Formats: sequence, structure tokens, C-alpha cells
Amino acid sequence: MRTTRRRLPSLDLIRGFEAAARALSFTRAGAELHVTQSAVSRQIKALEDHLETKLFTRLNRALKLTAEGEALYVTAQSVMRQLEDATARLDSGSDARLLTVTTTVSFAALWLVPRLARFRKASPGTDVRLAATNGTTNMQRDRIDIAIRFMEPRAAPAGAVSLTGEAVFPVCSPALLTDRARPLKKPADLARQVMLHYDDPAGQYPWLAWGQWLDAFNLAALKPAGIARYSHYDQLIQAAIAGEGVALGRTPLVTRFLKSGALVAPFKDRVAGSRAYFIIVAPHAAARPPVTQFVAWLQREIRRES
Repeated sequence: MRTTRRRLPSLDLIRGFEAAARALSFTRAGAELHVTQSAVSRQIKALEDHLETKLFTRLNRALKLTAEGEALYVTAQSVMRQLEDATARLDSGSDARLLTVTTTVSFAALWLVPRLARFRKASPGTDVRLAATNGTTNMQRDRIDIAIRFMEPRAAPAGAVSLTGEAVFPVCSPALLTDRARPLKKPADLARQVMLHYDDPAGQYPWLAWGQWLDAFNLAALKPAGIARYSHYDQLIQAAIAGEGVALGRTPLVTRFLKSGALVAPFKDRVAGSRAYFIIVAPHAAARPPVTQFVAWLQREIRRES
């Protein structure tokens, strides 16, 4: 007679539980797994629902494992350790030349990819695999060595290395500056221009919107001659280069276009953004020479532009 096995919870839920149980903190578990505190909280709720068992007691600013949670933690810790050991043994036979890097789509397209040839020249023995995504990745699960992420400094996980901050300011094709019918000499002149916007109907990425810059110059009520929207920031910048309107430029993403003359900044005024780019190295990759070489190269490239 066949015995029907109960459906097991996903490994992601077990991983999130093990980290939260070890740290007794959803926040610290999220930092370790490079996800948000709320994402860990949702994982724990899903696991508790699946098991129909309470795993944590939520205290005032603290967590405590229930008896059932303690029992599961002992098993989860053992299972995770065995998986990590098995993965490490497999990794030892993998291609030592390969370096996997993840970052946002815009940073990859506008900053990193155009410079990778210089890294290959400096480190010819290393092959780079670039995984560009705006979503959250699990570095251990997805075998990511280095992540370059744009975030608030207070959200950066322990050990993250600050790469660069950002400055925000309007940019456009130099051709727009020669249009005498629509001069661009002061911020209020944006009312005569088409403004290029990042399309974000849900308001998930307010730092990509014009609001902060316009507020800084008391222009929140400004109405432009037209608006064009783009689903990706790199598309928006390419539209600005083509002369389709004025975009909100962000360093370091537009630095090379300003140096080449493909874009110009019509006004001197810049607003410092609160977010910055951070380098996050996966614990399993920290000792690899290609990783340390790539981190050092990133820092040199940023210094070249300062």
C-alpha cells in the first residue's frame, strides 16, 4: 500500500524561517538574505499557514520561538547546513573563471556594460556573467557573487561597501539649447518643453520621478508643454539623447553622456539624492580572487569619474 507523503513547504520558506529563528529578528534575517523585513514576515506567515502551526510568539520588539518552532528550527538548521556543504562541494568543481554579478537594469545598461571591456582587459582570466534585474535576488540560491544595489544607506546590509551616491538634475540633447523659441536658461523654462518621465503608475519608485527636483525649486505646480513616459530608465535617457525632451538625469548613470556631449545639463543646480549604490559580496564568494578584483575595479572606475 502506497503511503501518501505530505506536501513539503518550499525551500525559500525554510531558508527564511531558519534565518529568522537564528537571529530572532525578521529585520536581521532580511538583511542576511537580501530581502526586506516584510518579505521575511510574509514567508513566516506562509510557512505557519502551511503547517497550521504557530512558529513564533511576537513580543514587543522581540521574537520568541514556540515549542513547535524550536523543534522545526533544529531540523531546518541541520538541513540547511547539509545543503550548504553539498553546494560548496559542487562549487569547488565549477569554473573558477566565472564571476556572476547582478544589478539593476538601468545601472547595467547605462553604466556597467559600456565599461566591462576595461575590466576584461585588466583581468583577462575572468569571465563575467551579468544578471540584470530590478527584482530581489537570493545570492546563495541564484549563485550570485556580487550585487550592486541602489538603496537607502540605512537599508544596506552589514558588510556592504558604498560605491557612489547620486546627483539629480535635468539633461537634454544639446540641440534643444539652440531652439530660440523655447529657451532653457532657468528651471521655470521647463514649462516650454516636453518632460520625459519614468512610467511608474503604482508609485513604487518615487526617487525616479521629477517631484523631488521640482519641489527643490518651488516648481511643483509646473505644467510642461508635453509629457512622454517610458517603462525603463535607459529608454528615457536614450529618448533625451535623441532630442525628444528633457529627462531627469542621475549620476553616475548619465556621466559618460555628459562627457561625450551627447547630453548637456542646461542648469547648474543639482539635488543630492538620498539613495546610493552599494556593493554586496555574497559570503560564499568573499575569498575568491575574481571577486576582490572586480570590487577594486568598480571603485577605480567610480574614482575616474569624480
